Amino acid sequence: MLHAVIMAGGSGTRFWPASRRSRPKQLLALVGDLPLLRMTRDRLDGLVPPERVWVVTTAGTAAAVRELLPELPAGNVIVEPAGRNTAACAGLAAVAVLDRDPEAVCAMLPADHLIGDPERFRSALAAGGRWVAREGGLLAFGIRPTRPETGYGYLELGAATARDDGWAVHELASFVEKPDAARAAALLDAGRFLWNAGIFAWRARDLRLEIARHLPDLEAGLQRIAAAWGTAAQSAVLEEVYPRLPATSVDYGIMERGGRGWVVPVDFPWSDIGSWPTLADELPADDGGNATRGRVQVLDGTGNVLVGAGPVVAAIGVHDLVVVATPDAVLVVPKEHAQRVKELVEALGARGWDDVL
Repeated sequence: MLHAVIMAGGSGTRFWPASRRSRPKQLLALVGDLPLLRMTRDRLDGLVPPERVWVVTTAGTAAAVRELLPELPAGNVIVEPAGRNTAACAGLAAVAVLDRDPEAVCAMLPADHLIGDPERFRSALAAGGRWVAREGGLLAFGIRPTRPETGYGYLELGAATARDDGWAVHELASFVEKPDAARAAALLDAGRFLWNAGIFAWRARDLRLEIARHLPDLEAGLQRIAAAWGTAAQSAVLEEVYPRLPATSVDYGIMERGGRGWVVPVDFPWSDIGSWPTLADELPADDGGNATRGRVQVLDGTGNVLVGAGPVVAAIGVHDLVVVATPDAVLVVPKEHAQRVKELVEALGARGWDDVL
């Protein structure tokens, strides 16, 4: 009886100007014809029925989520009154799921990842769900690293304990969240570390126990919310308590602090699409390595990511740039500085240009 919880509350600021407050990254069709959230939901088909799929999102995007996923029961779209990072998000989802199913096993999924081979993905998710249903603890899915990446967490593989439908299950020896460049290189060289894919499986009650152990202030707030869940006071209590919950991630707040954990190494194609340059591997590219979407023309340029979301984008003799044009905004940034788009959005907000945010 696996439940799937899709985290869809992010603002997607690194994908400005395509991503906006009312239409963040997870609601955009950045690759292919379907929005990322719709793709995430669709790859669960055959494993988790709509009545056991949950989406946690914001008040500003809840209506768009319901329109995009009309097959979900209305109560399965959980609205956060404020963004409090993934530990609170996962805890709130556990409150809702436990209210319906005290024995629930949950898979936690980001709404904005690309995953190839959906059948292989479902097989891994099912194996992980079965494992934690039997053994308890928190289980993470790991990707074999290809470079010393500082933007991901790392999972240290402990002893292999069993196999389930062909998937190896390892003890989690340690969890290292977003190391600096030198440590990331050392972890890569060690050969026993995987990237954290940001996908987890656990019994909902086990997550609550780990929150109580490591984040007691968060658990105290969740207990107040749980006591009001399903009553006439639910909305008022949620609005009062949730914005004051500690803002930390599952990674820092729980996984990095130890406890009983497991890792399933996975081999399906995976991308977290964290910034514009990461689209280079997902979009059509010309002989110069220019990854393009929309009406784009490049002459004598190489290694660019060029997106025309309305206007034509034309470039001559430029290299390793990201250029994104929407009807009301244009972004131009060297690929190496693309992570700073979030800073740019903050600067635009400081100028009061909310019409483009």
